[in-house]
Amino acid sequence: MQPANTTTSALTAPASLRWFGTAAILAVGMIAGGYLLGDGLLRAKDAERAVTVRGLAERDVTADLATWTISYSASSTSLAEAQAKVRGDTQSIEAFFKELGFPAEALQPTGANVNSSTDLSGNTTYTVRQRLALRTTDITRAQKAVARQFDLVGRGVFLEEGSGMAYTFTKLNAIKPEMVAAATKDARAAAQQFAKDSNSGVGKIRDATQGYFEIEARDGDAGGWGSADSPYKKVRVVTTVSFTLD
Repeated sequence: MQPANTTTSALTAPASLRWFGTAAILAVGMIAGGYLLGDGLLRAKDAERAVTVRGLAERDVTADLATWTISYSASSTSLAEAQAKVRGDTQSIEAFFKELGFPAEALQPTGANVNSSTDLSGNTTYTVRQRLALRTTDITRAQKAVARQFDLVGRGVFLEEGSGMAYTFTKLNAIKPEMVAAATKDARAAAQQFAKDSNSGVGKIRDATQGYFEIEARDGDAGGWGSADSPYKKVRVVTTVSFTLD
């Protein structure tokens, strides 16, 4: 009988070891899974502790480019007379800007056209239109020119509608980094106020979105009349930033 018992023990021992091994692996897996699940829940909870705010940055700037499109015309029943009048007006305009100290290359022609119309009596009238453009970075001199534009009318130049100075700020890229930093700082100040009210602290930036840069007239309604004919501009940008809360 003793040999039979020895054989049975030998057969059941490996099965017991395999069962205990499997149980140990399952236990380790459950522990690891529980840890990862708990860590994931903590991270999800931390992700919920965040505040999203907006930051504003504004800066007053002065335009660095002035463009004045001058459109004028002359009408006559004689095409030659209309053309001669326009040539004379062109000379008057060139003399006007020369007297103000602008170099000759600052004034360039941008287009010309001729229209004709015939009345019921069969008389044909010709209208010759000419456009010149002044382009300069001398903003002060450009302002003086606009202030004296009626001198051109006094010289017999008929300025058509649409003749006006447009001021442009072209150095936006140079101030973008500083303005984005200022807007982010403003957003953090707003987040700190929220955090103070909830007895929390402001942590790192979770995500951020930069808004569009807008250039508007410094004075008057934004986007309204006068937004281009004033050299004094206001640049603004709004950023949306999400901060974690500690």
